[in-house]
Amino acid sequence: MQSEIQGAIQGAIAVFDIDGVIRDVGASYRRALADTVERFTDEAFRPSMDEIDRLKGEGAWNNDWHASQELVYRYFEGQGRSREAVPLDYGELVHFFQCRYRGPNPEDPETWTGYINDEPLLVTAAYFEALTAAGVAWGFFSGATRPSATYVLTRRLGLVDPLLVAMGDAPDKPNPEGLLAVADRLTPSKLDAASVPVIYAGDTVADMQTVTRALAAAPDRVWLAVGILPPHVLGDRDRQRAYTETLIAAGADLVLERVTDLTGDRIDQLLTATATAPKS
Repeated sequence: MQSEIQGAIQGAIAVFDIDGVIRDVGASYRRALADTVERFTDEAFRPSMDEIDRLKGEGAWNNDWHASQELVYRYFEGQGRSREAVPLDYGELVHFFQCRYRGPNPEDPETWTGYINDEPLLVTAAYFEALTAAGVAWGFFSGATRPSATYVLTRRLGLVDPLLVAMGDAPDKPNPEGLLAVADRLTPSKLDAASVPVIYAGDTVADMQTVTRALAAAPDRVWLAVGILPPHVLGDRDRQRAYTETLIAAGADLVLERVTDLTGDRIDQLLTATATAPKS
């Protein structure tokens, strides 16, 4: 039996979101988002973490620039103003956000002094080494910009040339194109893609919906969605339960408290359970 289980994991692919999974962005991206909304509502409204969660729970706001813009518009709509009447310059909003997140020179990673430097890492390079040893290929599909994602993966984690599809490389989630691209590039050429299961680990509704849409695009392949609870909901049982239920409703096959719980053994168990589950 053990040999059958181990055989199932050989060739498995794990793809990871970055924000909220690999790094804690509660005091960086989300802080920059709240700063931006506050600035462009003339200091009248600063969204709480719960309000940001509710917006992202809609599944359409994976891009934090778009989320910032949307919260600004919704605030003014609540004041009786139409969106068309709000003089909001999206380019100015993005620049403000980036200056908060990266620093006053947002295009030069060598000089970044912003919130990006305050992000606790949620994994170490040893975690990915263990996945490799277990026969799991891995890569990243993130809505973060490529410079920001590369900064955390290579400079801070020390990964060497990790496979990454970032913002601008593919349409925004929940469009599955980026996930499909990472899975295709990690699939050994000697194997039929349909025989290589793909697990995507993310922390948002859009991440779970991305897996659902990948299944619709490539139905002959096994696609599994693993929800990872973001650090800001841990420690509060009610918030943790509510967030878990939201991810499951969005399509999560499994929800874990932290990405490091997704070990080679846990992937074995998930794939074995999937293989033996009754067909619907």
